Amino acid sequence: MTDVCMIFEVHQPFRLNRNFPRDLLVNLNPRDLFKLYFDMELNLEIFNRIARECYLPANEILLELIEEFKDSSRQFKVSFSLSGIFLEQCELWDPKVLESFKSLVNTGCVELLGQTYHHSLASLFSEVEFVEQIKMHRRKMKETFNYEPKVFENTECIYNNQVAKTAEKLGFRAVVTEGTERILGWRKPNYVYRAKNSSIYLLLRNYQLSDDIGFRFASQEWREWPLTADKYACWLASTPGEVIVIFIDYETFGEHYRRESGIFDFLRHLPKEILKWRNLSFSTPSEVIAQNKPVDVLDVPESETISWADLERDVSAWLGNMLQKSLFNLLREMEPLLRHIGDERLIRIWRYLQASDLFYYMSTKGGGSGDVHSTFNPYFSPMEAFMVFSRILSDFQARINLELEKPELRHKRALRRLPPEKAFIFYYDFSRPSGLAAYSLQEFYSILKIVDERSIRFHMVRGDFERWILQVVGCEDLARNISKLRGIRDVKLLRRRLLETVEKKIKELEEKSGDYEKSN
Repeated sequence: MTDVCMIFEVHQPFRLNRNFPRDLLVNLNPRDLFKLYFDMELNLEIFNRIARECYLPANEILLELIEEFKDSSRQFKVSFSLSGIFLEQCELWDPKVLESFKSLVNTGCVELLGQTYHHSLASLFSEVEFVEQIKMHRRKMKETFNYEPKVFENTECIYNNQVAKTAEKLGFRAVVTEGTERILGWRKPNYVYRAKNSSIYLLLRNYQLSDDIGFRFASQEWREWPLTADKYACWLASTPGEVIVIFIDYETFGEHYRRESGIFDFLRHLPKEILKWRNLSFSTPSEVIAQNKPVDVLDVPESETISWADLERDVSAWLGNMLQKSLFNLLREMEPLLRHIGDERLIRIWRYLQASDLFYYMSTKGGGSGDVHSTFNPYFSPMEAFMVFSRILSDFQARINLELEKPELRHKRALRRLPPEKAFIFYYDFSRPSGLAAYSLQEFYSILKIVDERSIRFHMVRGDFERWILQVVGCEDLARNISKLRGIRDVKLLRRRLLETVEKKIKELEEKSGDYEKSN
């Protein structure tokens, strides 16, 4: 018996305001920034259209199908991966959509998957943020559906060994990702696998069969057109393996392909045609991993990270050009500053800005992948998407900097932990790194105690210490005091004076931060 595991991705981002003003608007409450940064009229219009054309009619069909086969020995079952942002939009604009999903879950024939709340790229830049968003999504599932997901699907099926370790640490039993040849080699996607150095199971999307529905259904240039339910069921029945994961965007039904294409008729007739075959049955991901043992281990290092997007099936859909990378790096650099500020309203906006869609719109790929990007882009071009996103991120960055100048934060700022690209790397000379790196002023002090004297001499002569402390840490007086030590030739004495100077400044910053908190 082969399990057919049908999973639907349901997500809508908050699209950015293309009419965002170019000049910085001061004296705005963080609550007002949301309305300034995001085009809520456009988002409402798109949501209402998709609710009318896709969510409500598709959910009605699924409910009817579940009811039709509820007394059968082979029931009809499906799974959903619902983003937290999508659920917010349901609550804001059409509770009937949310109620229809609740009705599906209440049948007992629907499994809900875990994911990042904001459908974000957090797994590519911050383990802390990645975990927080997964926990946020888990709480949302519990609050909305009284449901605790056991299977995880990272944003856009982005996956590597570290994603598996994080999911395992958070108690998930399996991860759903892409069944690309790049990680499978000679193996097939239609089996259960296990992640390297982990006990967590892997379920792999059969992209050929999934894309037959998701991307080729209405293509008259496709040699298999028209795709009918009986033809597709025959393909599934003749596919060897233990499980076939069909994972597509739910918006395929009624939005990507209009009702006139026959997509709803295809959905309505598919279960009956599949269950005509005695070697096929429907299962949820949790049922699949309960019934099947892993046949092999898959190793996906971070350098080989995969996804379900584009022909490359890597992260180039979001980070494939300099436009995307520049704004991704800017967004990533905001994390330690925002955590330092601690304003949950600003962190909330930063998380909406992490949505993978906002980077997807900036892709400049050509060919088939480029056509797909263009189809789902609300802007006229990738450059327009970049300009809008860039203006908003620049404004947001300016507001973060204004927050950091407040008296209660100025002293803490110099003590913050820095992102990896801002760390101070200790070298012995031009081509010999020591392997030591300081991510904060406190770590800089600790490393000064143990680093080889050659490294201290090398960096003092070049002025590297004071330059880093001035330009990155943002502590002008400490940089100035360190520069005064440059004339000391005895390296042992130089180390001692450096330690005294840095330690004195750290204590001063800690005392001022503490004094301000006590007075407030």
